[in-house]
Parts: sequence; structure tokens; C-alpha cells
Amino acid sequence: MNYMERIWINPERCAGKPCIKGTRIPVIHILELVARGIGFNEIIEKYYPNIKIEDIKACVEFSKAIVEGEEVIFFGETVSR
Repeated sequence: MNYMERIWINPERCAGKPCIKGTRIPVIHILELVARGIGFNEIIEKYYPNIKIEDIKACVEFSKAIVEGEEVIFFGETVSR
């Protein structure tokens, strides 16, 4: 899956935050639900019935791509991949 087909950033929408393409649903809102342990199907059924499981997966892939490129400084030590 190419997350770039489902995630977009538009400076004129959602304060320029990454959103699911064609919506005003910020990626962070989906990630917060996933972090709370809410399943993909439940996210769609209870919170965002207009998105697809592929949209949720794209949010996770998008955030993974960002984190993979980051250097983490932990207790004064540099930890990188």
C-alpha cells in the first residue's frame, strides 16, 4: 500500500496537518484511537463511517515513515538506526 495515495497535507485545511484524503479527518485523530486499543472496524463503525480500513492503515504507515527517519535522543545519548 502506498500511504501517499490516501494521506494529504493541504495548508488551507486542518491547519496544514496531515489528513485522510478527501476528508477533514486528521491522521492524529485516527492514531489516538488506535493507541487506545480501538480496532479498525470499531473506528469505522463508531467514529468515522465514511473511511475505509485502508485509510486507517495508511495513517499508521504514514506515521511509521516519519518515525523511521527520525533520530531519537534519549537521556543524553543518541540512538539511531
